[in-house]
Amino acid sequence: MENKINIIISGGGTGGHIYPAIAVVQKLKPEQDIKNIYYIGCPNNMEKDIVAQEDIEFLPVSVSGMPRKISFRFIKWIFQLITASIKAIGYFNRYKPNIVLGTGGYVSGPALIAAKLLNIPFIIHDADAHPGVVSRVTAPYAAAVSVAFEEAKKFIKSNNIFVNGNPVRKTFSSISKNDAINELNLDANKKVLLIIGGSQGAKSLNEAMKTIIQPLVQEHNFLVIHQTGKNKHDEYIEELKPICPDLLYDSSYIVRPYFENTALLYAAADLAVTRAGSLTLSELCLSALPSILVPYPYAAADHQRYNARAMEKAGAAVYLDDRECNADNLMMFILDLLNNENKLLKMKDSAKILAKPYATENIVKLIKDIAK
Repeated sequence: MENKINIIISGGGTGGHIYPAIAVVQKLKPEQDIKNIYYIGCPNNMEKDIVAQEDIEFLPVSVSGMPRKISFRFIKWIFQLITASIKAIGYFNRYKPNIVLGTGGYVSGPALIAAKLLNIPFIIHDADAHPGVVSRVTAPYAAAVSVAFEEAKKFIKSNNIFVNGNPVRKTFSSISKNDAINELNLDANKKVLLIIGGSQGAKSLNEAMKTIIQPLVQEHNFLVIHQTGKNKHDEYIEELKPICPDLLYDSSYIVRPYFENTALLYAAADLAVTRAGSLTLSELCLSALPSILVPYPYAAADHQRYNARAMEKAGAAVYLDDRECNADNLMMFILDLLNNENKLLKMKDSAKILAKPYATENIVKLIKDIAK
């Protein structure tokens, strides 16, 4: 008798919803008791291309985020959600999942609705300190709820809730600082500052950096690695040239539109200045990297601010509001930390405490226990 598990996973729209799901997919694929893994997502979103790299079947549904006001657009969205949920039910009837995992975002809504209507057990994983609407609405019906932050529990109604942290790639806890410094060919005698505002960059960080990069490198002797963002790089470089053209040829200032291997950068850095997406914070903690967090002010339900405050409360980061992220304030925060080794060490220890290196394994065990 075959007892292998069919699983449907759904989540998308942003990396914070997709990459935890992919980490679970990668862990499940070689397991002997897993028969098939399917992924329900929106074909117009980034999850389609990311899932394609994992060699599992992608099942498309067309759905968008819920409008915040009652309007014709809201009524149109209701019909879209119903249509997507009916399509998800069709997938369920065809592929016979034993269990469903939703990792948040509006994309996971149709799959979780289908699971509820067909009485198929489902698990929710929410990556943020302030869980999204889909997670909050469906949590009472879930067989189990996994969250990344302790603070998230107060927003979730469930009798079976686990604080697992976020599943992330193993490389974020396996690279030593010395190895990273050597591989990146950096000066081991300099403190390394990492400025990274996500793949699209952060306008406030780039604006501040134009003013403070010269003193950071030439007066304070720091080594700065700066990700400007793919769409902001050319503009940043053009505006920097008349201010300090020599810096573009200085080996202590590495500026790129985007870095593929961020695990290496996190391992090499002494301090990071970043946005506060949930996946970024999990990677910071696994890397035991102190940080200055500048939350993206337009994130859904202001969840990045909740994430940043949770990290600050735990002692692993300091919070800097995007509106206050000017050259003077950012410089003050950076110098206060990079010139205070004791403070950095305390933040490093706090990040280690928050890190949950077995998040993926714990979620996979939860999936198997409930499926069987």
